Amino acid sequence: MSFKISGLPAETFAPLFRLSDAELAARGAKRQFADDRKPGYPCRISLTDACEGDELLLVNYEHHAVESPYRMRFAIFVREGEEQYDAVDRVPEQLRLRTLAARAFDKSGMMVGNELIAGREVETAIEKLFADPRAAYLHLHYAAPGCYAALVDRA
Repeated sequence: MSFKISGLPAETFAPLFRLSDAELAARGAKRQFADDRKPGYPCRISLTDACEGDELLLVNYEHHAVESPYRMRFAIFVREGEEQYDAVDRVPEQLRLRTLAARAFDKSGMMVGNELIAGREVETAIEKLFADPRAAYLHLHYAAPGCYAALVDRA
């Protein structure tokens, strides 16, 4: 089964990088600089990890803006100047390095399936969840912190 993984659109976050730290704080956001942790801080635009010294914004983002009990928002990292990841039948290394929760949703935003997987098993989980004809799209989350990672659509 063919699938497409997408990061978040860069233009959504670009204006935030021009704000002062006080203006970010008023929006519940924070400017941070990546340290040397491995794996690094995951940018949700490019689906790549930040390198030591990279500027990041930690923002609260509504990644599942649906009219259902599964409406969700959580903290995510984004990096300035990144291009949106958008690839068919390819999994970014960032996802492969982490334990993931894959969640399937129907057209009305109701959860119809889920899997807890090692990042190396992403394709297997995608295939299993999309085998359910009710599954319209998937969300991938980093399992330990629970934050949103990426969108998966049928291709």
